[in-house]
Amino acid sequence: MCVAMPGTVLEVRDRKAVVDFCGNRIEAQSGLVEVKPGDAVLVHAGCIIQVIAPGEADETFELFKLIEDLE
Repeated sequence: MCVAMPGTVLEVRDRKAVVDFCGNRIEAQSGLVEVKPGDAVLVHAGCIIQVIAPGEADETFELFKLIEDLE
């Protein structure tokens, strides 16, 4: 099973974007979809694969927190 993590685009540079994951910032490839600062996105294996609604990102983080609490 593969999991894509939700994050927020902070800045875009050519075909790369800086994405924030709860305070952790990474550089991800953005060539598959068009993104802009402020977009909520899904990132898998260092690539932005989809722009999502901001509420979806929040819901996904809440689900991850629930899973962590079960362990």
